Amino acid sequence: MNKVFTTIVFIGVPLVIVGSFLHWSSLMMFILCCVSIIGLSAIMGRATESLAIVSGPRIGGLLNATFGNAVELIISIFSLKAGLIGIVLASLTGSVIGNLLLVLGLSFFLGGLKHKRQNFSLVDARYNAGLLIFAIVVAFVIPEIFSQGMGDRGTIKLSIGIAVIMIALYLAGLFFKLVTHRGFFAGSDKSANDRSATIEEEEPEWSKMKSIIILLVATLAVAFVSENLVHTFEDIGARFGWSELFIGVIIVAVVGNAAEHASALMMAFKNKMDVSVEIAVGSTLQVAMFVAPALVLVSLLMPEQMPLVFTVPELVAMITAALLTIMISIDGESNWFEGLTLIAAYLIMGIGFYFL
Repeated sequence: MNKVFTTIVFIGVPLVIVGSFLHWSSLMMFILCCVSIIGLSAIMGRATESLAIVSGPRIGGLLNATFGNAVELIISIFSLKAGLIGIVLASLTGSVIGNLLLVLGLSFFLGGLKHKRQNFSLVDARYNAGLLIFAIVVAFVIPEIFSQGMGDRGTIKLSIGIAVIMIALYLAGLFFKLVTHRGFFAGSDKSANDRSATIEEEEPEWSKMKSIIILLVATLAVAFVSENLVHTFEDIGARFGWSELFIGVIIVAVVGNAAEHASALMMAFKNKMDVSVEIAVGSTLQVAMFVAPALVLVSLLMPEQMPLVFTVPELVAMITAALLTIMISIDGESNWFEGLTLIAAYLIMGIGFYFL
């Protein structure tokens, strides 16, 4: 499978370059860009997995989430530049429900088919539950409610204030988890190692330096391909009757998060549920508490500013996804039926967004 993704990149990226100069049709460019980004995401996933093996499950999950979200961040910045604010907000929604319902659901489902019951850190589950309530229910609902009585200027100021607070809390959370209370979370790591004692010690595919170089080159390639992808959105939406909401929630979110999707599923199949959950839920928290606020601040440099205000369907979908994930994962155990429940919720929301 790795050879397939590598072949896709070495064929797809040059074709995107040629197509951008020869002005190929929007449909052709859309397909080439999506396939190329998925291939690049797979390579980035392999590089981050190599780094994760030598860094431990928590740092490894953070790396997977960060570089996976880097793809979506790049796509979103080019979308902001093109004035497609609706697609950016929808893609953030898609990332949240995609990671919590689709990625975590598939991880529970596939892992549960091979292993009857899987365990992950109860400490992390409770920690993530609190942050999910803050990031989705508090920080996203407040702008929607208070902006009702404000003009555009006031809404932007409110969004900037909330964005700064969310980024500060996210960074403080990393400091809390990785520095000041590292020993507290390390206890759960030890339990995870005891649970997976039968798993053979893995060797990283690439060295640390090679992995970093590959990540940097792949990120630059993603930036180029993403710019061409964004230029196809309007034509593709008109051709297939897709709304900006559907393009953002489903297409951009799935393509932009392909790296951590693949990594989370692979880890779950290997019974490394701590890493899998850290990728899925950690990525969601990073999107909500860092990527979304960062895009609000980046938009200040653009012709049109982006408020942190989602539509009602987007808010309801994200809140429902967060609460369902918390209820299912709070016990630190998973099985295939719980995974199927999360997947079913994602499919229901996907159908709803398609007909909006």
